[in-house]
Amino acid sequence: MKNVAQLRALMGDLLQDRFYADLERDQAERATMSMLVPPQMMNTMVPSTDGVMPTAGAAFTEAFYADPVRSYMLPVFSDRRTDWPSHPFATRDSLHEHDMWAVEGLTHRYPTKVLAEMLPTCPQYCGHCTRMDLVGNSTPQFTKLKLAGKPVDRYAAMLDYLHRSPEVRDVVVSGGDVANMPWKNLEGFLDKLLEVDNIRDIRLATKALMGLPQHWLQDDVVEGVARVCAKARSRGVSLAIHTHVNSAQSVTPLVAQATRAMLDAGVRDVRNQGVLMRGVNNSPKALLDLCFALQDEASITPYYFYMCDMIPFAEHWRLSLKEAQDLQQAIMGYLPGFATPRIVCDVPFVGKRWVHQAETYETERGMSFWRKHYRTSLEAGDDQALSREYVYYDPIYTLPEAGQRWWRESHDMDAVHEAALVGAGASHAASVADLA
Repeated sequence: MKNVAQLRALMGDLLQDRFYADLERDQAERATMSMLVPPQMMNTMVPSTDGVMPTAGAAFTEAFYADPVRSYMLPVFSDRRTDWPSHPFATRDSLHEHDMWAVEGLTHRYPTKVLAEMLPTCPQYCGHCTRMDLVGNSTPQFTKLKLAGKPVDRYAAMLDYLHRSPEVRDVVVSGGDVANMPWKNLEGFLDKLLEVDNIRDIRLATKALMGLPQHWLQDDVVEGVARVCAKARSRGVSLAIHTHVNSAQSVTPLVAQATRAMLDAGVRDVRNQGVLMRGVNNSPKALLDLCFALQDEASITPYYFYMCDMIPFAEHWRLSLKEAQDLQQAIMGYLPGFATPRIVCDVPFVGKRWVHQAETYETERGMSFWRKHYRTSLEAGDDQALSREYVYYDPIYTLPEAGQRWWRESHDMDAVHEAALVGAGASHAASVADLA
């Protein structure tokens, strides 16, 4: 389902015209991702309660508005904040992945790990996509970056870099979504990757295990995964699949079947990397329901929940660091330790950090400060890279009134950001206070 007309053809009078108009306005004025929703994901929206479905019209429309899967797969204009639709420091490539490309599409952000962006498409486009700068079709608001090199040349350059980088042992093969690659092409790349002596961990990133599980149940894919897993085991390499499930209702029997097919083929683990989003999974109950469903019904290990990244028009989804810390605290003790997910903040220029690892946290203005202990290519000659504190910003509407007022009255955002980055420790608070 790629546009409003197709949604109307599918849903008809189940939905009132106001929803179609709401969606159309969002696509024209706010959307960072074009529409692309596979049948599997449409079929999990508005599940029945005790076998009873809402009737068409107002009741079904309200249920559709409230549905957690709908809220991030089909965002509408009325979902978005009107006071702060984007944070003042939101950016298209909020994690600066492209700035850290060693070669086109290969992000070397951590000392021993790289991210291989194999292609810029997915079987489904999530509204909160952190790679909205590259992935998917352009929207009226955003012209997408295009990969310049031919795929075969880009993959060869990635492999050449890995052969020349003995410190790298872990490769996340992603995109986009590897389910959009013809299997023979993906298997060819993985075979060559397994010939790099220093590689010990490979992770295939695919939301399609949940969004399009039929792909991972195809005979040629299952047989191909088994071949790659056998080769990986013979070389002492761990091969895992990472998927992306945000709501318990997405864990269907077909998802479980696809997951078990991958495990039976020899994949070491299937792990979930979800995203914390308001209205989707931001309560302890919703998060625990999802984790139990993953673990018990589909043999998927809850692994990470990321705080939603600071991309444009994402403020209505994002939680404050304090909310994320409270959620981590609330879910402790209910799940086995190996299946208790870590809630992490992906801090720009720093990387993944557990939400309790902030050095300091100025809650009134929603600024948390973080340190790093390794350099990326961006800081190769930066003597202060390991002593500097890096800032992450809470959604402004979650702040106390004094903090919101301060942001409304701060017109020089460059000065705000510069003040937040000078000094270390307590000097941050003093520097920020000077701007009041």
